[in-house]
Amino acid sequence: MRETEGSPSFAIPESDEGLLAQCRVDTMRAGGKGGQHQNRTDSAVRLTHLPTGVVVLARERRSQHRNRQVALARLRRRLQGRLARKRRRIPTRVPRSQKRARLQAKRRRARVKELRRKPASEG
Repeated sequence: MRETEGSPSFAIPESDEGLLAQCRVDTMRAGGKGGQHQNRTDSAVRLTHLPTGVVVLARERRSQHRNRQVALARLRRRLQGRLARKRRRIPTRVPRSQKRARLQAKRRRARVKELRRKPASEG
């Protein structure tokens, strides 16, 4: 989903509750290291921001509450990154020394190919 050049079609709420209201929250087993406690409880949290479709996952903590806070912080950072205006790239000139080096390399290559040819028959 691409935004147009004007203002973005979403606003980031100040409060976590407001941001959670715009999200679908999924919980699942985190798996991985952490032992029996992590492997038997649904501590991983996946947040899907419905207006933009941005998805973040937090599963490194053993507590679902802590993972929700981590996921909210990640989502907020990612949404702010989407709101940031990208700076226009200013193309740089190719330095004179680089142009000279390229031309020398081309001449060397041409010379190698020239030496590969069969000699012209005289006659």
